[in-house]
Amino acid sequence: MGVTTFTEEITSPVTPIRLFKALIVDSKSLIPKLLPQFVENVVLLQGDGGAGSIEQVNFTKGNPFEFVKHRIDELDKEKMVCKYTMIEGDPLGQNLDFISHEIKIEESKINIGGCICKMTTNYHGIGDFFAKEEDIKDGKDSAMGIYKTVEAYLIQNPNLYA
Repeated sequence: MGVTTFTEEITSPVTPIRLFKALIVDSKSLIPKLLPQFVENVVLLQGDGGAGSIEQVNFTKGNPFEFVKHRIDELDKEKMVCKYTMIEGDPLGQNLDFISHEIKIEESKINIGGCICKMTTNYHGIGDFFAKEEDIKDGKDSAMGIYKTVEAYLIQNPNLYA
């Protein structure tokens, strides 16, 4: 099994706790609200939303993907870390067994009052398949679009998730 890892660090003027609450803790309700043209809903299939839970993201008709299922592997609200694994869904295709994600949000030492969002994604290929940057560009762009949408919403609504 080939594993390809991509990392990303993004700075934000939003406080760490507000971004974590919106992007991670409340994503099941916030993402469909902010992006109704792409995400129909997020359904909790198993668990209470914490570690071990399974959730399904259903996309709207006309999107290239129908759904994805995520297993929450770790949700540490105090350390603002979320680890989850895409275990089922169209983006896996024929070449990927699963995709694991880690998102860690921490205070910025440079941008006082803001934060740094550190994202690590591991693509676990089937056989000797290794994902290349061009293979995952659409997924990466989609994730970045969600992040930027949530960030803009928080900037426009400074009292939310305070």
